Amino acid sequence: MLKFDEELFVKVVEKEGLSFQSQIEEIVDHICHKGYSNIFLIGAGGTIAMMYPYEYILKSQSTIHVHAEIAAEFIVMNHQHLSEDSVCIFTSVSGTTEDTIAAVEYCRKKGATTIALVAEPNTPLTKMVDFCITTGSEKHSFDTFFMLLYMFVFRFMYNNNEFPQYEQFTKEVSLLPQAILSAVKSFDQKAEEFAIKYKDTEYHMMVGSGNLWGNTYSYAMCILEEMQWIHAKSIHAAEFFHGTLELVVEDTSVILLKGEDETRPLVDRVERFAEKITNNLTIIDTKDFTLDGISEEFRKHFAVSINWAVLSRISVYLERERNHPLELRRYYRKVEY
Repeated sequence: MLKFDEELFVKVVEKEGLSFQSQIEEIVDHICHKGYSNIFLIGAGGTIAMMYPYEYILKSQSTIHVHAEIAAEFIVMNHQHLSEDSVCIFTSVSGTTEDTIAAVEYCRKKGATTIALVAEPNTPLTKMVDFCITTGSEKHSFDTFFMLLYMFVFRFMYNNNEFPQYEQFTKEVSLLPQAILSAVKSFDQKAEEFAIKYKDTEYHMMVGSGNLWGNTYSYAMCILEEMQWIHAKSIHAAEFFHGTLELVVEDTSVILLKGEDETRPLVDRVERFAEKITNNLTIIDTKDFTLDGISEEFRKHFAVSINWAVLSRISVYLERERNHPLELRRYYRKVEY
């Protein structure tokens, strides 16, 4: 597969990523023993998008109070639920994202407990938080972060007497890297075909819901807009019929991200509409992938990882077909703003 090192993926995500389970359990158990009032999932850009699935999971599966917040807004809004009893979780690939660092400083001043997942070791963020998991590699960092966040969130739920299936769940988390590998291999040709067909398309609508809303938001913003300079809009399936539907015509590219949680019927509704109007409807459905060893009960949660991994295959082929490196930027981290 183009720009995919399977050996590196297994090393970073499976062998090294899964090794953090006991450390995560120790962190969560310590916090739960001490006591806490709520959880804040805080990020900027792709990392706040990464938090939305876990906010959805906690809101739909747990009584734990959770807030997913954009770092820069969070700092200025005087959030009335943040206190010394709050647990604040951050992720950062580089460990240097300014908005995230500022948010950590803000939380620490309030006395909250801070946790970070960081790819790059010995960076500012790794030294600021109370607890840090440093994965050590930018490669496949989102795949690893997603997996570690499952461990964090479901351990908190388990300790809240809400998830007795935790032991079985973690066994299936250990199968997730191989399930991802299988999915990307089976999707790779479709990813290439998409990139070839749409390399010159100037505008995409991306639609998703539930625990795939974060991926929808992130892919439109971070990949299509930031990394490929393509106009894109992320639309929540529940809101599609409140404005956006009027912009769909026969040549509009509509990309539907279908997961397996309770909100799937919302995306089905968009699909029924879009297939009548546009000739450029793309459906990426996690139900199409065989996830060996993953139970039906947990597929809806792991859809986040599967969906992101297969979307990433589209990215590398868009890069090739458009001759536009994914690392190329005009402004981000290049100019002051």
